[in-house]
Amino acid sequence: MNSAAKKKIAVLVRERTDEALRMALGLTLCDDALDVYLTGAAPAGSEQNRMSIDMLRTMGAGLYSLFETGDFTLVSERDMPRALLDYDIVIAY
Repeated sequence: MNSAAKKKIAVLVRERTDEALRMALGLTLCDDALDVYLTGAAPAGSEQNRMSIDMLRTMGAGLYSLFETGDFTLVSERDMPRALLDYDIVIAY
């Protein structure tokens, strides 16, 4: 893929966290830059979620959260909207 065609994608995870993480992982197949923002409940401690988070990290996705959780970098409610302005695509899930 031509690097000029690469998109910057943000996935806002509000609910159905398990499904949202799997969907975000699927987006890594397009070789675009991907960041996940957790705005709702923390993911359940299931093996599937652990694998999804680990694979997202391996694929270079940024993991951010509005609240403290060990797997995601803390981002403030004030800073997140500004950060979202830099994305080509924002998907609320």
